[in-house]
Amino acid sequence: MHNWQTIIANAVEFRHELHRHPELSWQEEQTAARVRQALTKLGIPWRVCADHGTVATLAASAKGKHIALRADIDALPIVELTAVQYQSQHAGCMHACGHDGHTAALWAAAAWLKQHESQLPGPVSLLFQPAEEGGHGAWRMIEDGALTGIDEIFGWHNWPAIPLGKAVCPDGAVMSGNGIFQIEVTGKGGHASQPELCHDPVLAAAAITLNLQQIVSRRLPPQSAAVVSVSSIRADAAPTVTPEKASLSGSIRLSDPLLRSQLNELIAQISQDTANSYGVSVKVMSEPRYEATVNHAGPAEDYRQALATEFGEDWCMTQLPTPIMASEDFSYYLNEIPGAFALIGMGGEEQYQFPCHSPHYQFNDALLAPVVRIYSRLAGLPVVET
Repeated sequence: MHNWQTIIANAVEFRHELHRHPELSWQEEQTAARVRQALTKLGIPWRVCADHGTVATLAASAKGKHIALRADIDALPIVELTAVQYQSQHAGCMHACGHDGHTAALWAAAAWLKQHESQLPGPVSLLFQPAEEGGHGAWRMIEDGALTGIDEIFGWHNWPAIPLGKAVCPDGAVMSGNGIFQIEVTGKGGHASQPELCHDPVLAAAAITLNLQQIVSRRLPPQSAAVVSVSSIRADAAPTVTPEKASLSGSIRLSDPLLRSQLNELIAQISQDTANSYGVSVKVMSEPRYEATVNHAGPAEDYRQALATEFGEDWCMTQLPTPIMASEDFSYYLNEIPGAFALIGMGGEEQYQFPCHSPHYQFNDALLAPVVRIYSRLAGLPVVET
């Protein structure tokens, strides 16, 4: 049996080990193996779920409410630019969103709860989920029975824009829905010295990019929370060549599901009309990703009480409007059963202020212990550090 300080120290070490060995969505074979080995050492039974996912359960025969606690385990295709000693050893792959921290916190909660398993009022399931970063891992977990018998589910995400000791956990939407789009522009290539003989797809792509920025500012009501971002333009050619094709890709964010079809229709219409004016053709493809992450009132209130107990009565980051425009596949769980999701701050010191998905991002290990205490309270276990 390990005391509290040992559990947290081991969680920090576990997080650093995960950070050294990040794996992309649906490639988390070694990450899953590390999680399962750690659970086995704790004496916690587990089962494989959705290939690289893992579901473990404590106090399975307890009579009270069955809750689930979730962590995501995948990393991102980003070249790490931090100077930490435990920097990624996998070129071009990085835990730039803190999923290593989420996983380490859930492992530490598992270790603490296991030592007090007889005191748990109801069963607690631990969901270590793959492929949150656009891979619909939550949906696959649900398909594989991860929510069977579970009454409520709770999750969280670290947020650098919120100071350490603050959080947000509203009733209703906490994070937005999203989708992606791709636009293929086909023109007429030729010699760059003869623009009159070409139909330039690069110029058209640039014009489409500018015009799409007017959707939110001029085509939607000011009260609508939405984002349209072109994140990539590609038109490979030699300096003296006007290419035949160009492509654009980007994402949309929406707080109201009803905005999805409107945004996609406007992207297609504006792209087509712009292309016509430049004498090129376009093909627009849109793909939904996640819906908004919408908290249920009862579980959200329980979460807020746990946050207040941990951080004090001024725990709520009232300056951060919700929903934020980032997205989470935790929305799949909340569409199936009651539950709640919180954004918990870790900002303050300079190295922890870089946003998620930045190559300079660093997870704040000081967040591990508070999250374990919060998860323990949600499980019905008063935390006593020994």
